[in-house]
Amino acid sequence: MKLPTDLVKMYKEIHGWVGIVSGLALFIAFYAGAITMFEGPLQEWASPPSRLAPAPSLQRTPELVARVLAEHPEAAHGYTVHLSIDAAHPARLSWSDARGEEAEHGGGTMNFASLAPDGSLQVETEGPSPVARFVDVLHQQVGLPFDHEIAMPIMGAIALLYFIAIVSGLVVLLPSLVKDLFALRIGRNVKRMWLDLHNVLGLFSLPFHIVIALTSIVFAFHDQFYAAQAVAFGGPERPDRGAAVEQAPPRPSLPPAQVVSRIREQAPGFTPVALEYGSSPSGEAALRVLGGDIRFAQRGPDFGAAMLDPATGEITQSDYLPGHQDGWSAAITSFFALHFGSFGGTPIRWAYFLLGLSGAFLFYTGNLLWVESRRKRERKAGAVEQSRSTRILAALTVGVPLGCVAGISATVAAAKPLGLSATPGIHSAIYYGVFLAFVLWALARGAARAGIEQLPAAAVAMLLVPIASLAAIASHPLRVWAVDITALAIASALFIAWRSARRRAGAGPRDSVWALPGSGPAHAEATQAGPA
Repeated sequence: MKLPTDLVKMYKEIHGWVGIVSGLALFIAFYAGAITMFEGPLQEWASPPSRLAPAPSLQRTPELVARVLAEHPEAAHGYTVHLSIDAAHPARLSWSDARGEEAEHGGGTMNFASLAPDGSLQVETEGPSPVARFVDVLHQQVGLPFDHEIAMPIMGAIALLYFIAIVSGLVVLLPSLVKDLFALRIGRNVKRMWLDLHNVLGLFSLPFHIVIALTSIVFAFHDQFYAAQAVAFGGPERPDRGAAVEQAPPRPSLPPAQVVSRIREQAPGFTPVALEYGSSPSGEAALRVLGGDIRFAQRGPDFGAAMLDPATGEITQSDYLPGHQDGWSAAITSFFALHFGSFGGTPIRWAYFLLGLSGAFLFYTGNLLWVESRRKRERKAGAVEQSRSTRILAALTVGVPLGCVAGISATVAAAKPLGLSATPGIHSAIYYGVFLAFVLWALARGAARAGIEQLPAAAVAMLLVPIASLAAIASHPLRVWAVDITALAIASALFIAWRSARRRAGAGPRDSVWALPGSGPAHAEATQAGPA
């Protein structure tokens, strides 16, 4: 396909600059997002065994609910009956003391309740490890350590730049699409190899990246879209979940066992996993049933939902119920499911995990290519060494990705020794402490030295995950081997990259930011492009 040279050049500049502005944040989002594809197994891996008595049967659950409401009346604002008990859901009943926006974003203290053998109420506030949720927040907020309301608009702006980078990159690639489609030229010209790899990764995962970019924009500005829609069409704004409402006269609710029977009658194939009791905006009792049906796409990351009348068990709203949606709701659900990978079961989750890692690598290679292109321009202009801004960007290209990898590894590994004392604040401090240390070290040492020094450090941090499993095997039975095996595989890849970086740092052109001082020829046609 023939396009004007000036047009391609303009889009190449756009692609490079928007990629540089957003690339490092997108690396964090994609790497953390790949991990959240298995948020449930990670939470189960990290969570200590519960000290509560075994969960009562569904038939005894009304007794548990009555005792909780009598001794903890604040639970009446909203509580959840869990139908499946595991390390991530250690009790039959749970509730949070958070309200409004804080509750929506997983804030507040979670309480878990069970019945002791003598029938007395047991309550504990130490539940599943918060580390999986912390990694998910990193993904949602592109690594920004701000409040959710501040971070999300910034994430939305980055997602907009991401979409612009996708479109401009496609325009740049179109003229040589047929010639370079399957090209991966491995040889002395390392920059050419990185460019081929960048193009192949970007092109073959193009539909995935388009969906991720567009849905991320919607997620970031969801509240603003909702309010604008309400104003445009004359509807009410989104209700405040923390607002006080006048309670309607209560009606007796069906016992949980009967609720399960009723939902299965009305939605065959749907497997309920939790019953969420609360109040509607009008103050009436409300019941939401969470669950899944592997035959259909799901609106949430790992669940669909239906609203039921708690007194009769009749489905009152099926907008999120897999297989029972109208055309519009099903279309929207499919769009969201393409972001979450919440369809097709485990094979799709592994595919999204690999797409997430390849996406992170795509942004990393994009930064490498920009730095090397800048070096060629500066050399043509007569510069004998890289500018300060280019050296800083190269250092950040090493420190930010490796700091993210090492920080997540360290905070995940810390979950087991921390046990019940773990809090989101502790996991945040560990992650950002390691992350900032890597970034500052890279800025102080330069890209070449930092790459050689930090790759093995990140690999060691990754090895802390299986080491933590072995060290805590007495108190944490090995339930999820895949977490440790995946950590070993990534650590091995990091060690291989370290050997490659060490070799190339001594052989690259002397004016490259990736070369050690005093090494390599003064100029070289075989372009050195990065530490891995």
